Amino acid sequence: MSADPMSLLRLEKTSLREQALSSLRRAITSGQIRPGTHLVETELSDAMQISRGTLREAMRQLQQEGLISAGARGRMTVRHLDAKEIRDIFSVRAALESLAVRELSDREDREDAVEVLRDAVREMERRETASIEDRIEADLNFHRRMCQLTGNETLVHSWTSLEGSIRMSIMFAGVDRGIRNMDARRHLDIVDAIATGDADRAAATVTAHMMAAADTLVA
Repeated sequence: MSADPMSLLRLEKTSLREQALSSLRRAITSGQIRPGTHLVETELSDAMQISRGTLREAMRQLQQEGLISAGARGRMTVRHLDAKEIRDIFSVRAALESLAVRELSDREDREDAVEVLRDAVREMERRETASIEDRIEADLNFHRRMCQLTGNETLVHSWTSLEGSIRMSIMFAGVDRGIRNMDARRHLDIVDAIATGDADRAAATVTAHMMAAADTLVA
């Protein structure tokens, strides 16, 4: 059977969009493109050697993720998070992750999930002298895995949609304050609470974790 040329073109276009999306997301969340920067389509499309249509598709996704916003005449600008926005992000995280730990605490096989999360904490410990990028990845991996272990795809999708904003909140706060939230012991407290099977205790531990993290970032 011969290949459908139009299907191949669609795949190529999707690949370019994903590459552009990944590149822009990384540049924004790492601070390479600073908050408040106006994103000029002609400059970006030329620099990335992609069409303006493909670039717009990637930028629409970044807007949905909360990394960029539309201003006057539709001009796209990298968002600058303020203290209220960071607290709002962490309040939503607390709600999502409280649901995750409640579901895990109620499971009869919760010890399997607990062991996976203990491994994630050990990985955080191994990276305590690594770069800030590696430490951020280890921290996010712990929280992402906690949601994934529930098997609740809607929960995972909702958490993932915040990931860009979470990275930006760390950039907003600076390395020193961001690292304070990556202490492995704080995360082990969550795992220990899940292990008890007490869903209320686990949810309260996660909520306290998130509120303390927000306080550190906006202090």
